[in-house]
Amino acid sequence: MAEEAPATTQLAPGDRAPAFSLPDQDGKKVALKDLKGSYVVVYFYPADDTPGCTTEACQFNDNLTAFGKLGVAILGISPQDATSHQKFRQKYGLEFPLLTDADRSVMAKYGAWGEKTLYGRKTIGVIRSTFLVDPQGKIREAWYNVRANGHADKVLAALET
Repeated sequence: MAEEAPATTQLAPGDRAPAFSLPDQDGKKVALKDLKGSYVVVYFYPADDTPGCTTEACQFNDNLTAFGKLGVAILGISPQDATSHQKFRQKYGLEFPLLTDADRSVMAKYGAWGEKTLYGRKTIGVIRSTFLVDPQGKIREAWYNVRANGHADKVLAALET
């Protein structure tokens, strides 16, 4: 039986960021509300240790000092489990949390799960997306169908304007 595409609603600047509480690579719950008062980059990616996802994660990691100087937390979210996240973090020296959205419910709330085109074919999956959440919990910027290479720099540039 083919998987049915969920209705995808995209978020826009000014929208309230959907609340979530997800386990990180160590099983510790991370809730968006606990980061209120700070900027948070929430990015959704398809799979640990794949070429595009590795590029994106490493570039966010390379810019951690710059994000940190601006008081910005980075959260990566994918459907993979804690063991996969731990291996991915260790292999590439990633220093920010990777969260597990096993049932993809948070992805759906952010419009990061649904129909996409992959190699010319329509498929259902994770839509590589990034959200800049402001200190009041609202979306400041939303990027969908992100190109992994160079994206962390674009997010950083948006913060510096």
